[in-house]
Amino acid sequence: MTRPRAARLLTLLAAGLLLLLGLQAAPASAEVFCSGGHSVDGAIWTEYTQTPGVQQALGCPITDELALPDGVGRRQVFSGGSIYWSPATGAHAVWGLIGQKWGEYGWEGGSIGYPLTDELKNPDGKGVRQQFQQATIYWSPATGAHPVRGLIGWYWGQNGYERGRYGYPTTDETDSGKIGGVLDSNAGVKQGFEKSKYLLYSPGRADAYETCHSQCLGYGGITDSKWVKKTEVYINLSDRNLRSVHVTPTDDAFASLNPTRTTAVDDMENLWKQVWANTHTFPNYTQTELNSVYQQLYCHAKYSFPNGSGGHFGGPTWDLEVWRADIGMDTDKMLKTGCNW
Repeated sequence: MTRPRAARLLTLLAAGLLLLLGLQAAPASAEVFCSGGHSVDGAIWTEYTQTPGVQQALGCPITDELALPDGVGRRQVFSGGSIYWSPATGAHAVWGLIGQKWGEYGWEGGSIGYPLTDELKNPDGKGVRQQFQQATIYWSPATGAHPVRGLIGWYWGQNGYERGRYGYPTTDETDSGKIGGVLDSNAGVKQGFEKSKYLLYSPGRADAYETCHSQCLGYGGITDSKWVKKTEVYINLSDRNLRSVHVTPTDDAFASLNPTRTTAVDDMENLWKQVWANTHTFPNYTQTELNSVYQQLYCHAKYSFPNGSGGHFGGPTWDLEVWRADIGMDTDKMLKTGCNW
């Protein structure tokens, strides 16, 4: 039965006074809202009535308080969303596209867990976020809602979150090996961000030839320029000196058996610019390391031929190891070592 209007007004005034005094109002006992006959109680009542914007966003309750499958938490469904509670996390409202994305991962029983906060406005004034036990879901009008977590989330945060060089996430983490339709060169997961950029994590492979024989973090950018499709940088987490650059060239970039055709090696200045056009240089580099990477790029552009052309060597990517020596433009040594001196 709905409380008389005067009694409800008195309750709200008392709650407001306590908030002004810096105190928390005691939860109401089974207060009924709207005309559906469903009561709201305890910590869920506190969240519903005292958190700014929640009652307006959620609307009327359409269920009573319900037990959750884990046997620990509780939830109550409203016309515009739900409030979830557990002893460890308290009561928090979940709604809209963030709530929808959370549901895709199995709600509280999935890989993201219970909500730890209500929906929060981001410092850029454009988007919102909500923190959960195992991830934070970010939303903006341009990018939608996507969870960020783990080492990718940590690295993203180290680079300024949504206001940093990568911007908002544009995809969830994926292990499909593709971002923007371009195949990845290492196993693991990756996540797309604004401006055709992405972050990636590789657990490593014991038989890996290069950087990622143990777990790696990395970043990349899709260029789709004349000579370069994309560039990726990998950093070994156990040895930060182990870094490598993976360049995916266009078909036209490869060396040619036709001496009249212009290829990337004939345009090294622009090739170098295109490698870094949408990806920042590997961290903490020295001039010696930069020289070495340039020399390896030159070697691949000069001596790598597309498959089936009968050339010397080279695959779909040109892998440039930062730790290799600076040998100058010694083309004899380049050719003898297959660009791996």
